[in-house]
Amino acid sequence: MLSINTRLALSAAFAVLLSEAVAAADLDNSYVKAPYPQPTAFDWGGAYIGGHAGVASSHLNPFSNGKGLAAGAQAGYNFQFGSAVLGAEVEGTYMGGTDQSVRGGKLDEQWRLAAKAKAGMGLDKTLVYGTAGYAMTKFENGNNIRRSPGWEGGYLVGGGIEQAFGNGLSAKVEYNYVMTPDVKTTTNAGTTRTDIDSHVIKAGINLRF
Repeated sequence: MLSINTRLALSAAFAVLLSEAVAAADLDNSYVKAPYPQPTAFDWGGAYIGGHAGVASSHLNPFSNGKGLAAGAQAGYNFQFGSAVLGAEVEGTYMGGTDQSVRGGKLDEQWRLAAKAKAGMGLDKTLVYGTAGYAMTKFENGNNIRRSPGWEGGYLVGGGIEQAFGNGLSAKVEYNYVMTPDVKTTTNAGTTRTDIDSHVIKAGINLRF
């Protein structure tokens, strides 16, 4: 049987070893590296204004005959929820006298006002989106037109991609299709009603604030 002195010595030695092990564990934990901060994703939320220019045509091919040079301005507001981006935009566009054929003549598209909803996905500084809304187009007399319809309303759908840069600037490319139904015109051939298709391909710049 161990003597009392031997037991006390062994107990003291065990206590010393245990205290050194705990101190070593604390020392190792003190040197654990903090995780690197994750970069924040780009925020598409907020208001913006901008301008755009492009080509308008009655055909999907922007290089077909009867095209017009379109240019205008836009303003809108986006909300971002995670990677989802929702927004609304209004725009005004000079349509450059784009030709639209009707029975017995041609109309000219001169102006367009549009109110659009947007929905898309933000991939950091790249936004891919679709858009839909309502458009008012002003038609004026073209070839053989005796009476033009003036302002007519139609439906707009489209989509685009936008790339953000520094200082609140971003650039976009967008396609819009507008169908204006039942447009009434009077030509030498009489009064007709025509569904008019319009295609616009445009590039633009936005400033967010």
